Amino acid sequence: MARDLARPVVDLSGNTLAEAVEMLAIPHRRKVALRKLMAAGRAGTPAVRAGLKHADPEVRIACCQVLDHFMDEQALPELAANVSHWHPGVRAWSIHALACDRCKEGTCRPGEDDVIPMVVEALLHDDDRNVRQQAAGMLGPSVLRSEAARAAVQRAHQHDPHPQCARWRVGGCRAVRGSGSYGRDSGRLARSTSASAVASQLLAFVLAFARSYG
Repeated sequence: MARDLARPVVDLSGNTLAEAVEMLAIPHRRKVALRKLMAAGRAGTPAVRAGLKHADPEVRIACCQVLDHFMDEQALPELAANVSHWHPGVRAWSIHALACDRCKEGTCRPGEDDVIPMVVEALLHDDDRNVRQQAAGMLGPSVLRSEAARAAVQRAHQHDPHPQCARWRVGGCRAVRGSGSYGRDSGRLARSTSASAVASQLLAFVLAFARSYG
């Protein structure tokens, strides 16, 4: 009988973007409000920036999701502040919005020099494994350009407390269970004279780390 009951239609066409941000806190209106903000694109970023300071973490998460597609440089301070928010979902999504350039529409992510230190800090020190997973995935494109990113991912591989690390495989070298090493390579990526092979190993390394939490 419950299937026969028509669900109420949520129509936000008459609401402002600021009101849509507030409705992100209402579970049954959240999806429609998020669609309205996504459809507004950059016109909605002033309201979305205000949402990054909302008391409800679900509002902050949704606003990070909008800014992940429509980055506004003026929102960078608010996004950076949310990297240390008490809610792990807010931390994870703020990291994603700052560091991911695949989702951006018409613009690139902020400068790596500004973002990488925050993502490295999350990867090595956040107490939530899902936040660390997000950070690992976001550092992936940077490991071939940034020594800090590469070193952080390698350190996380060796010392991350999540038990899945005992089963990671990188470059054909099996991680020794409980030892935090790569077996015969003693904590180093497998040696290779080919630059492309080294690049492949590094990228496989990051993917193995990020997927190990699945």
